[in-house]
Amino acid sequence: MSKRIEKDQARFRNIIRGRVKQNLKKYITRGEMIGKKGKDFVSIPIHQVHIPKFRHDPRKGGGVGQGEGEKGTPIGQGDEAGQGQAGAAPGQHILEVDVSLDELAEMLAEELELPNIEPKGQKNIESEKRVYTGISQAGPESLRHFKHTFKRALKRQIAAGIYDPKNPIIVPIREDRRYRTWKVKEEPVAKALIVYMMDVSGSMGEEQKEIVRLESFWIDTWLQRQYKNLETRYIIHDAVAHLVDKDTFYTTRESGGTIISSAYKLAQEMLEQDFSIDEWNIYFFHFSDGDNWGESDTNECFTILKNTLLPAANLFCYGQVESPYGSGQFIKDLLAQFPDEEKLILSEISDKEAIYNSIKEFLGKGK
Repeated sequence: MSKRIEKDQARFRNIIRGRVKQNLKKYITRGEMIGKKGKDFVSIPIHQVHIPKFRHDPRKGGGVGQGEGEKGTPIGQGDEAGQGQAGAAPGQHILEVDVSLDELAEMLAEELELPNIEPKGQKNIESEKRVYTGISQAGPESLRHFKHTFKRALKRQIAAGIYDPKNPIIVPIREDRRYRTWKVKEEPVAKALIVYMMDVSGSMGEEQKEIVRLESFWIDTWLQRQYKNLETRYIIHDAVAHLVDKDTFYTTRESGGTIISSAYKLAQEMLEQDFSIDEWNIYFFHFSDGDNWGESDTNECFTILKNTLLPAANLFCYGQVESPYGSGQFIKDLLAQFPDEEKLILSEISDKEAIYNSIKEFLGKGK
C-alpha cells in the first residue's frame, strides 16, 4: 500500500511540475512570488488538479441514450439564470503547492535553455559529497543493489536445492536484498559572489524597481543551484551608494539624483577588502533607467569598469529598465565604449514581460 501511495504521490508531483513549467513565464512576472519564498521552497498558486471519476446518479433516472425519444428531443431542462438558493457543493479553488527552489531553477534552465556555468578557481572551503563505499542488508529501495541481491538469491536457492538449471528463475526474498552504503566526503568547490546594484533615484518608479527585484530573484535562484557556496551583496544608489541587506534591497523606496559611479566605487572597495579575484567567481548585476548625472560621471564609470570590475568579473550584466522619466542614455554609452567586451552583457527591459528574455541574455552564455 505504501509503495502505491508513493507512486501516486510521484505521479501527482509530475502533474504539478508540468503545470508550473507550462506557466513558468507567467510566474516569473508575479511579484508575490518573492513574498512566498521560504528557506528552501516557494508557494505557487495553481488551479486544482481533478482526477476524472464516475459518479452515481441517486435519482436512477437513466442517462443519455436510454428510454424513448427522437433525434432533436431535449434531454433535460437547465436551471434559470439567477434562480435558487445558496448550495452546499464546493466551487473551484486555487491550490498552493510548495516547489523547491532547486526545482524552479531546473525548470528555468530547461525553459530558457540555460547552460551550466563553468566556474573558475577552487575554494579552500569543503562541500559534502556522498561516496558509495559498501553493501548493507538494510537501506532505502532507491539504493538497492540489484546485482548483489540477485547473487544472494541464487546462492540461497542453490543451497536449499530448489534451483532448477533448466528453468532458471531467481526470485529474491526480503532476506536476499542488499543496499549500497555511503559516507560523506569533503571536497573543494568553487565559490561565487553576486553583487546586485539598483538605481533607486527619483526617476526609477515603483514599477521599475519591481521589475529589478523580480529579475534579481530569478537570477539568484539559478545561481544558487550552480554554486553551493554563494555570497550575495546588495547595493542601492541614487547620488550616494549604500551597502544594504536583502530585505532593504527588496523593499526600499528612496529618491534623489543619480550618480552611477558611487555604486561602482563601493563595489570596487568591497572587492579590494574582502574578495580575492583569483578565488571567487564574481557576477555583477546593475539595474538602472539609464539616467546619470553627467558625462564626467559616465567617464568615471568607464574607468572603474575597465580597470577593476570587468577584469575581476565572470560577467558584468547591465539591465536598463524603461522609464518615462529616465533618459536611457547609459546603455548607449556602454555599447559605444565597450563594443567588443565579452564580459559585459547589456539588456533592455521594457516591462515585466521582458524579464524572461533578459534573464536568458544574461545567463545564456554559461559564464
